Amino acid sequence: MKKAIIILTILAGLVGGHVSAQNYNQLYEQTEDGPRYINENEDYLDQDTTEVDSKTVPIGIRMWTIDKHFGNRTEVPVDTLMHQFQNIQFTDGLNGEYNYLGNIGSPRLSRIFFHREPASQFIFTDPYDYFIVPIDKYRFLNTKSPFANLSYFSGGNQQNGEDRFMAYFGVNAGRRLNFGFSFDYVYGRGMYNNQATSLFNGTLFSSYAGDKYDYHFLFSKNHMKMAENGGITDDRYIVSPEEIATSASYTPSDIPTYLERTWNRNDNYHIFFTHRYNLGFYEVPEDTSQHYDNFIPVTSFIHTLQYDNNERQYIAYETPADYWANDFFGSEYQRDITSYTSLKNTFAIALREGFNKWAKAGLTAFVNYEMRTYNMVDTLGTALERYDRKYTDNILSVGGELLKEQGKTLHYRVYGETALTGDEVGTFNVTGNADLNFRLFKDTIQLAAKAFVKRINPSFYYRHYHSRHLWWDNDLSKEMRTRIEGEFKSKKAGLTLNVGVENITNYTYFDNAAEAYDGGYRHNVRVSQCGDNIQVLGATLKHDLALGIFHWDNEITYQKSSNQDVLPLPDLTLYSNLYLKFKLAKKVLSVELGADVRYFTKYYAPDYSPAIGQFYLQNPNDRIEIGNYPIVNVYANLHLKHTRIYAMMYHVSEGMGNSMSFLAPHYPLNTMWFKFGLSWNFFN
Repeated sequence: MKKAIIILTILAGLVGGHVSAQNYNQLYEQTEDGPRYINENEDYLDQDTTEVDSKTVPIGIRMWTIDKHFGNRTEVPVDTLMHQFQNIQFTDGLNGEYNYLGNIGSPRLSRIFFHREPASQFIFTDPYDYFIVPIDKYRFLNTKSPFANLSYFSGGNQQNGEDRFMAYFGVNAGRRLNFGFSFDYVYGRGMYNNQATSLFNGTLFSSYAGDKYDYHFLFSKNHMKMAENGGITDDRYIVSPEEIATSASYTPSDIPTYLERTWNRNDNYHIFFTHRYNLGFYEVPEDTSQHYDNFIPVTSFIHTLQYDNNERQYIAYETPADYWANDFFGSEYQRDITSYTSLKNTFAIALREGFNKWAKAGLTAFVNYEMRTYNMVDTLGTALERYDRKYTDNILSVGGELLKEQGKTLHYRVYGETALTGDEVGTFNVTGNADLNFRLFKDTIQLAAKAFVKRINPSFYYRHYHSRHLWWDNDLSKEMRTRIEGEFKSKKAGLTLNVGVENITNYTYFDNAAEAYDGGYRHNVRVSQCGDNIQVLGATLKHDLALGIFHWDNEITYQKSSNQDVLPLPDLTLYSNLYLKFKLAKKVLSVELGADVRYFTKYYAPDYSPAIGQFYLQNPNDRIEIGNYPIVNVYANLHLKHTRIYAMMYHVSEGMGNSMSFLAPHYPLNTMWFKFGLSWNFFN
């Protein structure tokens, strides 16, 4: 109740402030068509304002992402849209397509196969992609005045609730040089016992955009700690509480879990620096009123450096004998520690797109050299015999890229790379995508295609892993993956259809090696490969329907795996959002009132292993299905100038089929509770 009062007070202050404040001569606002600039009389100004009254703050901002290989820019919209703002803090994704353990920031896995990223070399952070921002998705900016965004999200109470605080700041030193930082902190206390999460990220960034020289720099530090409870000891507490509960009234914290005083911890930091020197010429403008020449780059010399340092600890002070199949070292070995470092340098020469009429595409050739180092415990002997073993790998690879980004009609990119030395020798990656854009019956149509052929060496930790509870050294074959996707998009109809198919040979996965024990099974994991071909077919249909203030957005995905025992997938996954959208307070306060639902059909979803922090197949002798359960949220979403606010009742469908209210086996969903969020942009 206190949080609701706080929200109403803030909203009232914002509305009142707008009515009385006449000194906001120029403001920034995000619309469905992109950013716009308005004065107090609601007059539209050009997006790139250069002449501003000296008494006002000049507001102008651009954001972009970069290609992690060569630093090529891709413009992206400024993240100030209100639509679906209420969903951006969800660990299960904007449209609820991820399985996770119930608490904010816990490990997750997409139910949609085509959304899954390949395993990285340090697999332990892969399930935290909710929190970790990859290099090619980090947003750089250029701003005319210092820009800051502060966001806060909260739910539940002080005993079992969740909080997330995010900050982003950027400032220019002149027209070309920019630097800033971002901060992200997630703390989930956990509705069930021993499942608290604490995630921290701090990132420094900088960029310079000159005619002949430019660079992008990132330094990030991540700390991720998660308490592991192994799931609840008996699903009947959720499925049929009348059979097991000793009291007519109990809370989630009363339900026993398998583990306590057990944690997974990941600490890492990353340095990324890409820069280039451009050769070219200045084109004198035909319009003599312009006071600048246009630089045309012809050739670029590119260098990219990336350094990654990762450490993972599994900490267990209590180890129940009926839970683990193996305890190789015993209680004197309470911390499993493994580390991974990578130093990668890429050198490239690019013939730039569009430097003359005969060069319709850009062409880049590159060579890449990477040093990888892994450390982990070795030998199953006594404590005096144990030591850390170091594994090293040196990888030399070469490749090229053909790229066309300019123009409005046709764009394409073909990228190829192959490794010549090290454990990766013989692997290759050929990826291509293209899109064709044209007008048809007053509509904008886009036809797009994606394809790749990859020969992949399974990640190091699939081949080698030594720890207190799990131990393997595997001689694995290389995976072969081939995928083709096609997409149709109609802007006027609000319709997108994507269809794809993938074939996998030697699919590598975490298998269940549970051992029978006293009427149950003890936890164990192994790595397996499927020698047969596995085909996955997927199709996703998105449709946004609008009739006046009534809106209905839908996304439904159908997929089929040819081997559900090895690669289980739900047949259907859907998201539906029904809402009213309108304006109040002299049309300056935008409002969305609605309810959305997440749903997927029953399937044998992957289980979760605390020992390695990964999802793996369920025990074939003791499997359960999850799914066929709607998760419904009711919300109000508000946007006033620089400010976005939402209020929500989460999981109002609680009780509509408790037997299916899991997003991972033995890890129940949080019960119904109130959530809210606030995001505020500052220009000064």
